[in-house]
Amino acid sequence: MNFDDIKVPFNIPCYTGNEDRYVLDALRNPSDKYIKKCEEWFEKRFGCKRALLTSSCTHALEIIAILLDIEPGDEIIMPSYAFASVANAFVIFGARIVFVDIEPKTMNIDPYEVEKAITPRTKAVCVIHYGGVPCQIDKIIEISEKTGVYVIEDSAHAINSKYNGKYTGTMGTFGCFSFHYTKNCTSAGQGGLLIINDEKFIERAEIVRERGTTKPLFLKGIVEEYTWVDKGSNFAMSNVNAAYLWGQLELIDQITKERLSIWNYYKSSLTPLEDKIELMTVPSECESNGHMFFIKTKDERERKKLINFLREQGVQAETHYVPLHSSPAGRRFGEFRGEDKFTTRESRRLLRLPIFYNMTLEQMRYVVESIYFFYDFYE
Repeated sequence: MNFDDIKVPFNIPCYTGNEDRYVLDALRNPSDKYIKKCEEWFEKRFGCKRALLTSSCTHALEIIAILLDIEPGDEIIMPSYAFASVANAFVIFGARIVFVDIEPKTMNIDPYEVEKAITPRTKAVCVIHYGGVPCQIDKIIEISEKTGVYVIEDSAHAINSKYNGKYTGTMGTFGCFSFHYTKNCTSAGQGGLLIINDEKFIERAEIVRERGTTKPLFLKGIVEEYTWVDKGSNFAMSNVNAAYLWGQLELIDQITKERLSIWNYYKSSLTPLEDKIELMTVPSECESNGHMFFIKTKDERERKKLINFLREQGVQAETHYVPLHSSPAGRRFGEFRGEDKFTTRESRRLLRLPIFYNMTLEQMRYVVESIYFFYDFYE
């Protein structure tokens, strides 16, 4: 598809108009002003013990791996239907990844499969709130309380989503978020957030983020000079990126509301096609942030035909993850435990529709009409 032929792109990075003045202020007045503003905002809104901005969600996960002292022989349980960064964050420290099956309706990890996969070597369970729809985190926490394993919430898709009234990222031991340009809120390309819900990890997390040095203690006046004391790296977000993010956090509820209106438009408009395609659903205990709307075709062959047809119409619709356990690195660094009933099958049917802030009604209608046209004439 040529750029000039695109009528409805899959994504346009969120931009509210507030970002410019904050970025300019950050450039003219170098400090950590916006880093502090954003972190305080998250701590107040989420009610978490500590929020730390990071340069990416991947780096937030790597900090977690250091905090948990991941080493060879440790196992991390996670869904195979996930992004490679989630596994990599633990693999680089020697962990073995244990992939388990998903629930087909939400594409989220199946708690029953998690419980069956736990062994004495299991260090943590990393769940993913796929598409902005929370997984059954309460059941995962129950398993954690019985077994002593840590719970990591990958909320890269799920800022402002809730499960039984609680924000994602605030219920496990740790939560992490992404501000990549494809997400609901962005920090101008890349960015992340680490949420710490167990205060015993706070001081060390601050040190790890600051290259493994006691600089955070120095800045608080606790030590007279700082030195190297732990593993770490330059995991912190820049103040300029934080300034850009601040321009969107001020309007996060408006951003969420608009994305949900697009989500609901797709849902209601495509419902008459439910005999041909399966539509994304949100369980009653969940509040989605409208990050994604996906449909599922009959099979992979039909999906490919639909993608090609939509491209001819100028609509960018996208597949998503190739299950990690089927990848070369997944086979090398991990294993699938239990039966792959749904992960592979459902991943081959799933197709994501365009959804972005300031998407017009005309664009939404065009996407829906193109899908109807396909099933009316090209099925």
